[in-house]
Amino acid sequence: MNKYNAKKKIVDGIEFDSMTEAKRYAELVILERGGLISELTLQPKFTLLEPFTKHGKKRRAITYKADFMYMEDGKTIVEDVKGFAARDFSLRRKLFDAKFPDLTLRVITNKKGGWEEM
Repeated sequence: MNKYNAKKKIVDGIEFDSMTEAKRYAELVILERGGLISELTLQPKFTLLEPFTKHGKKRRAITYKADFMYMEDGKTIVEDVKGFAARDFSLRRKLFDAKFPDLTLRVITNKKGGWEEM
């Protein structure tokens, strides 16, 4: 179990943080095989704010690790699967959008048997 009580799931030898994330991965693999998406990448990491020093005190970088990244219709899509948005996610999303304006951040949840954008 992780900090949100989600059960880990293994698909294709890859451990996912939740069953929902594993299900979405399986669907993305099918979309990639069908040619609807390409270049599927798992857990891409983005630096939202570089590390810095202020008054002699070092500050760590602020990073964001998404669930998936892929190409769709010539656009790079960064996708995060959420059961709910974590407390700090809205700030990370704003930082992501400001630093990476050419990337589309798609946050989805599984509702009523289908995917819904948050």
